[in-house]
Amino acid sequence: MASTFKFDLVSPERVLLSAAAEQAVLPGVDGQFTVLPGHAPVVSALMPGVIHVTLTNAKKAVFVKGGFVEINPESVTVLAAHAFVLDEVDPRQLDAELSAAETALAAEKDDEALRHVSRAIEELKALRKTG
Repeated sequence: MASTFKFDLVSPERVLLSAAAEQAVLPGVDGQFTVLPGHAPVVSALMPGVIHVTLTNAKKAVFVKGGFVEINPESVTVLAAHAFVLDEVDPRQLDAELSAAETALAAEKDDEALRHVSRAIEELKALRKTG
């Protein structure tokens, strides 16, 4: 079995990450899960949260507002609705993201959308405290 897999994370704005990875931890709709090389094929929706990727020479953390992941034994492809690499983010951007999420929460009526936006708010508040 290979010791790495191809990891791609794409948002509408740009390709945020494309590299060989040893492990990825993703915020799935049914809970956080880990992907290692040789993982069984899976397609999953993602909740707002942080994806932690262990590359061959570094670790990266990327906030995703949601999206989908396709997993194969040799590759992982994340299609994110909106995302940013945490070590590239400005604290003012976190504040703007949080403000937008709080505004969206006030306007939402659908239970699933409320759960999604509430999770984004929780994650963004946690990132502000650690950042």
